[in-house]
Amino acid sequence: MRVADRTNPSLWWQLSWRLSLVIIAVVAAVIVGLCVWATMILSPNVAREDTITEVMTGAVEIDPQGRLRLRDTPELETLKEENRRLWYVVATPDGASVSYGTIPPVYAELAHLTHLFEDADLRGSAGISEIASVESVETAVGQIRILFGGFDDKGWPVLALLARSYPIYGSLLAIALPTIFLTVPYIVRRAMTKVSDVAQKAAEIEPRRPEARLPVDGIPKDVAPLVIAFNGTLERLENEFRKRQRFLIDAAHELRTPIAIMQTRIDGMPEGQERRRLLDDVARLAETAEQLLDFERSDQATDLHETVDLVEIARTVVADLAPLAIAAGYQISFRNDVESLERKGSPSALPRAIINLVRNAIDHGGKRGMITVSISADGQIAISDDGPGIPAEHRDLVFEPFYRVTPKSTGAGLGLSVVKQIVDNHRGQVSLKSSSAGTQVAIQLPAST
Repeated sequence: MRVADRTNPSLWWQLSWRLSLVIIAVVAAVIVGLCVWATMILSPNVAREDTITEVMTGAVEIDPQGRLRLRDTPELETLKEENRRLWYVVATPDGASVSYGTIPPVYAELAHLTHLFEDADLRGSAGISEIASVESVETAVGQIRILFGGFDDKGWPVLALLARSYPIYGSLLAIALPTIFLTVPYIVRRAMTKVSDVAQKAAEIEPRRPEARLPVDGIPKDVAPLVIAFNGTLERLENEFRKRQRFLIDAAHELRTPIAIMQTRIDGMPEGQERRRLLDDVARLAETAEQLLDFERSDQATDLHETVDLVEIARTVVADLAPLAIAAGYQISFRNDVESLERKGSPSALPRAIINLVRNAIDHGGKRGMITVSISADGQIAISDDGPGIPAEHRDLVFEPFYRVTPKSTGAGLGLSVVKQIVDNHRGQVSLKSSSAGTQVAIQLPAST
């Protein structure tokens, strides 16, 4: 799961940044589109207006006689060299003017009126394609008006408009970008809330919770088929699981009859070593069949919410198994911190779990020492022995079905597995501590299940 988190970015992140980029691209396209549209309306000289006004501002002056004139600044000379057809008229509001270049006849008649215009776009005259413009600019000698035309290279009008209109779209972007990056992730997260809920419910599905399904209500239409397919998979798995359960239960039941027949026939044999060996084998076979039944019964337990007294259950188990433990060479004791401890659970499954733990201690406790069954006030049931302990490499595996620490063990390897299954059904925990001084297996049941 952690590897998937590192390699697969979240759908929320992918949708958020992609939608944000799309919106930003749309805003940028609108800005550029407006500028392109503006170039079709405004004068084609718009890209050169800033150039000529800047050059004229640095060149204009009043001579000692009080007349308007233009100094031959390097910038002005460069402008003239780059535009051989350049012409212009520079005038002050009071009518003083100075000109340069060959003014087209159609505009020559307007030259003496330049001081009357603050801003103009002159085009469309019959017989001439030349476009002229009038611009006003503040200079060191006051305001001047510039009538000009004849640029060989009119530059990039779109870029000029973008440069001029940055206060507009800059303010727009300053407001839009934070809004986009804040609202889009929020909207996507809200839209995916149901998907996250489904993912959480999927993680909570357990094998022992039959008929668990993922909700489809409120799921986006594009995701619903995946949820429906997953529910179908769960149903097929449950059907196969039920078939396996029925098979094991039926097989265990069917084994009882031939085992009983074998038991009867062996009982009729004359005493001897062969008879005892056969009786041991049949007893082991019968125990395996019973443990298989216990394993499947525990998996199908439905009486998990009845009120039971853990102290009474443990006391009864100790009393029932004390003769077996003593006959095997042990002492057995029962300790309880409280007189009664009630929990919600199965009155049939919980005794089997404690019985299996005590029998496991009898089988593997070394045929000596003390077997102790204790109950604490917080609901922990612990069964301990003074045996040789379980090797460290086996401790994580002893709760697996059919696992045996010693291959020649007489058990079927299902006792501890049944215990874990029962405790899992009760939403509890099983812990194991083992050393050369003995083994303790503890069951911790929650206060409410």
